[in-house]
Amino acid sequence: MKNFLLLRALTLLTGVALAVAARTADAKLTVGDPAPKLQVAKWVQGDPVKAFDTNHVYIVEFWATWCGPCRQSIPHLNELSKKFKDQGVIAIGQDVWEPGDSGVGAFVKKMGDQMTYRVALDDKSQETNGFMAVNWMKAAEQNGIPTAFVINKQGRIAWIGHPMGLDEKLLEAVLADKFDMAKAAADYEKQQQENQKWMAVNKKLREALKQNKWDDAEAAVAELEKTVPEPMRFQYGDTRLQILLGRKDYDAAYKLAESLSDEHKDNAGFQNEIAWTMATHEGLEKRGLLVAEKIAERANTVAQDKSSAILDTLARIQFLLGKKPEAIATEQNAVNAAADDGEKRALEKILADYQQGKLPKADD
Repeated sequence: MKNFLLLRALTLLTGVALAVAARTADAKLTVGDPAPKLQVAKWVQGDPVKAFDTNHVYIVEFWATWCGPCRQSIPHLNELSKKFKDQGVIAIGQDVWEPGDSGVGAFVKKMGDQMTYRVALDDKSQETNGFMAVNWMKAAEQNGIPTAFVINKQGRIAWIGHPMGLDEKLLEAVLADKFDMAKAAADYEKQQQENQKWMAVNKKLREALKQNKWDDAEAAVAELEKTVPEPMRFQYGDTRLQILLGRKDYDAAYKLAESLSDEHKDNAGFQNEIAWTMATHEGLEKRGLLVAEKIAERANTVAQDKSSAILDTLARIQFLLGKKPEAIATEQNAVNAAADDGEKRALEKILADYQQGKLPKADD
C-alpha cells in the first residue's frame, strides 16, 4: 500500500534531500559529459524523441507515479515547458522504478493540464531495471526522484538536480549558449560532496529512530536542518513529531503538530504526512485524534477531495474516532480518486475492512 500512497510512503528523510545523490570518485556520469542515448519502451504522451539534436535544449526528468515529491514538482516542470517551448526546450517526463507500467497513462491523464509535456516509459526489454534508470540515474549515482537532467544543444549534460531547483535563468543561459559549464561541473561536484555528508547524518538519524535513541535522533535532525535553507526546515517537522511521540511527550507533540499545520495550511502533502503519523504511530497511550482529524480535513480541503492518499488518512482517523459511516464514505471517495487499478484494489481492501468494523493494518 505504501507504494501507492506515496504522499505518506516517502518520508521527509527522502523529500528534503531533493533527489539525494552520493557520487563516488568513479561515477560514470556527471555534468559536462555527453548525455547517454534515449531508449524508451513507449511514449505515453507527446511526439517521440528519437535522439537529441542541435536545435533544442532538453529537460529529462525522472519520476514515478508513486512518488509524492514528483507529484509536487510536475506542475513546475510543466510551467517551464510551456514557457520555453517556442524557444526550443523539450521536456520529457521519464518514468522509472515503476512496479508496473499499466497505471502511468491513467496518471498522466488525471494530471491533465498540469502535465502536458512528453512522457515515456522505461525500456526493460534487455535491462530488468530499465535502460534509462541504469544508464542515466544509476550511472550518475542519483538515488532519488524526482531528478532532472538538462541537455544543451551540443548534447552534453549542463545540469543535474531536483526539478524545483531548475529555474528560468538557467534555461535562458543554456539556450543562449552562455551557460558556464565548467563552473556548473565544479558546483555539482561540491554539492555531491555535501550530499555524501548529508547521507551519513541521515543514516545516523534512521538508526537512532530505529533504536529509540531519541537524543541521538534529535541531534541528527538539528544537524540535517542546517543543510537546507531555513524556509525548507519545516519539512523535518514530521521527524521531530515522531521523536516527541517516541518520548511519549504527547502535549509537546500535538502542540507541534498543530503549529506546523497552522504555518503550512496550503501544503496538503505535508499536512497529510503529519496526520498519518499521528494516526499510525505505534504504542501511543494518547493519540490526539481530534488534532489529527483537523489536520487531515485541512489537507483534504486543499486537495479538493481529489487525493486518494489524503482521503485514506482521513478515513482512518474517522474510524479511530468511532465515526464508522463517515469513514466508509470517505474511503469510498478514496477508491473513486485512485490513480490506477492497483491503487484502487488496495483501497477497496481497506474499505472492506471498515465495512466489517475492522481497522486495517497501516502497511496494507
